[in-house]
Amino acid sequence: MSGALPSDRRRVLAAGAAALGAAASTQLWLPATARAAGRTPLPDGVFSLGVASGDPLPDGIVLWTRLAPDPLNGGGMPKRTVPVEWQVAEDSRFRRIVRRGAARARPSFGHSVHVDVRGLRPDTRYWYRFRAGGQLSRTGRTRTAPPAHRTGGHLRVALASCQNWQHGYFTPYADMLRQDPDVVVFVGDYIYESGPSATGVRRHEGAGEPYGLTQYRNRYAQYRSDPDLAAMHAGAPFVVTFDDHEIDNDFAGEIPQDPDKQSHDAFTARLTAGYRAYYEHMPVRASALPDGPHIRMHRRLEFGRLARLNVLDTRQYRSDQATGQEGARDPSRTMLGAAQKRWLVDGLRHSPARWNLIASQIMMAETDLQVGEGKLWYYDAWDGYQAERNALLQEFRRVSNPVVLTGDRHLTMVSDLREDFADPSSAVVGAEFVGTSVSSNGDQDQAAFRAQWDPRRADNPHWKLLDAHRGYHLFDIRPDGVDARVRVVDTVVKPRATPRTLARLRVEAGRPGVHVV
Repeated sequence: MSGALPSDRRRVLAAGAAALGAAASTQLWLPATARAAGRTPLPDGVFSLGVASGDPLPDGIVLWTRLAPDPLNGGGMPKRTVPVEWQVAEDSRFRRIVRRGAARARPSFGHSVHVDVRGLRPDTRYWYRFRAGGQLSRTGRTRTAPPAHRTGGHLRVALASCQNWQHGYFTPYADMLRQDPDVVVFVGDYIYESGPSATGVRRHEGAGEPYGLTQYRNRYAQYRSDPDLAAMHAGAPFVVTFDDHEIDNDFAGEIPQDPDKQSHDAFTARLTAGYRAYYEHMPVRASALPDGPHIRMHRRLEFGRLARLNVLDTRQYRSDQATGQEGARDPSRTMLGAAQKRWLVDGLRHSPARWNLIASQIMMAETDLQVGEGKLWYYDAWDGYQAERNALLQEFRRVSNPVVLTGDRHLTMVSDLREDFADPSSAVVGAEFVGTSVSSNGDQDQAAFRAQWDPRRADNPHWKLLDAHRGYHLFDIRPDGVDARVRVVDTVVKPRATPRTLARLRVEAGRPGVHVV
């Protein structure tokens, strides 16, 4: 991440963190007698949801945990604020502790803890842990971003999305952990809001879809209990953003998928609950603290001069989805909203980075579903917001090495980004990697997939790779190029899986587009 924040920005973040009781202090581990004095002992298993870190800076990292001894039933904590001690060390045995302090886990935030640790060294691996009520968390491992002005180096990024509990186990994370990424970029659908299914590989908790805060907390807690996901969170920092299923399928702004069944007031209440639970379970800074049915998730992270990561929010500010081709081409229709679009364009125009990465929840390249003459699009994706998409692609012509990282499709779809998809001969201006799902769609029938999608290849000549295995993408970013591997597993319907590299691809610096190696 790039250097120091402006002083006013630091004050805002510090004030927000203090409001949550998450500001770092310099206290030592409190003596056991002091911790226990005048307190009813906490239930066993307060760290059942593990630990996580996120949003690395050159001098800082966010550390997360949530106290929840009964995670699927509201958490099970007493209704009081609980002090939580934390430590950061240069070694896994905590012999060289460099930062320590205490935070407050408040019942109003589900006893979640967000510690924004500063004063760390750039591009350095650290270990961390928490303690509360005499109980010790598992140890987490994290890494800070490179120094702001470093021009070279190497960055390993894992791209993940779409993990449906009922469709399978999160087995790709076991392989991801072995690949040791510097950072994991998760671009949406961390949970799914669907009710329990008797036919699922695993069954959602609860009696139906979540609508209230406790219901969303229970759903996040269930997902956090997956051992491979928990281990990955403890193994590397995450940069997260949400898509639709964290709230409601295909919602747009404050418009639900089914407005005839959810009134505006009911849906804004659902947004309020969903965003609060999302914040409570993600390793993000106080700048993401929700304000009712609103949350600030678009942000920018810097990895020296090697890479700038622009994290988008393609749900909160968008117009309602089009219902036909004329609406998809309507210049007034927006995916990003005016303010976020200005923020993104300014960040691309003035970027000092060699590589400009854009984390977009939904696919930017065209998907023409109509075989032969004519066009047929998914209106929830960027195809439904073509005027804004095309304006953004024109900006790419003046941007150093733009690469878009995407989720949503439950498929690997790797594409060249063209300035105008209506003109197949228009200039290639970038590359897009649509990562497959971690588990959503389960173990897909590959023959049926090929029969459905291969006939569309001729109508989408910008597609470079198309596949339906479960997994994730792994990127090794260097000044001269990005080497990508599509890592897949043989199954997600069993707790263990065999991974492999399905394909290798490369983006050369200064040559827009992607090439299969």
